[in-house]
Amino acid sequence: MRRIVAFNGDADGLCALQQLHLAGGLEDAELVTGAKRQIDLVRGLAAGAGDEVTVLDVSFDVNREAVQRLLERGARVRYFDHHHAGELPGHPLLEAHIDTSPAVCTSLIVDRYLGGAHRAWAAVGAFGDNMQLEEAGILRDLGVALNYNGYGESIADLHFHPAELHARMRRYPDPFAFAHEDPAFLRLREAYREDMARALEIEPLVEASQAALYLLPDAAWARRVSGVLASHLARERPSRAHAVVLPSRGDWQVSVRAPLERPHGAAALCRRYASGGGREGAAGINRLPAGELDRFTARFIAHFASPLLGQGAAYAAIRSSAA
Repeated sequence: MRRIVAFNGDADGLCALQQLHLAGGLEDAELVTGAKRQIDLVRGLAAGAGDEVTVLDVSFDVNREAVQRLLERGARVRYFDHHHAGELPGHPLLEAHIDTSPAVCTSLIVDRYLGGAHRAWAAVGAFGDNMQLEEAGILRDLGVALNYNGYGESIADLHFHPAELHARMRRYPDPFAFAHEDPAFLRLREAYREDMARALEIEPLVEASQAALYLLPDAAWARRVSGVLASHLARERPSRAHAVVLPSRGDWQVSVRAPLERPHGAAALCRRYASGGGREGAAGINRLPAGELDRFTARFIAHFASPLLGQGAAYAAIRSSAA
């Protein structure tokens, strides 16, 4: 029997995996992962009768056909996630733990599944996923650092391969010990601070009372910081929606955060695009066509129902081209 784990390379996926690893049974599992936006992880998995596949923190809807193929081949699939799933197939070999509530992340779903056995790691994952928990600052910093490492257009943009981070983390039942003893945390925290300092110098391209859009440059540091910047902006202005856009292979990549005070609507907006998806509070578009940025910007502002604070030339151009 083979055991395979496909997990998102961000904080939520890593901390969900860490909890299951500490609970036992995954010591010899084959790992399949990637950067945060590489979410079609089930495609290409070779598993069949008697094999067990665990999937963590990637959309079931995106992986639906691949999961169905595994089930038809006789593989048992455990699925833990909090993103839009669509209709789940009724199959005896599928064990689905999916909760799309805005206040839930995959690490918290696994925590619930394990009865709180490794709750400190669940808190790290929740902080990385922009949940607001009453826990120590070191757990928040560790969660943010792990989540920051997951962003990038490819593994080449990351400071650590997610599988390497898991190998470092798996030795530590206590996340405080990992933070204090493994140099990966200090390296990630310092790199995060440097990249964020550069990002926070950028002014919004378009700003409204309840929505703002930022355009980042085509650079590795910008790709690494795009998602955590969106979450940071959401915490700083909880009444406002935020979109962070950056170039991606001739097109655009978009991260959207709904207002924390009203964490709904991000997924609905992004799913209007072929490569878009996510959850109610936080979503994204992997590939927005090059000519669609102006139209998306106008749609984003309108979607979150905000009167403009100003009628600058940038938005005037956007509005006229999207009309």
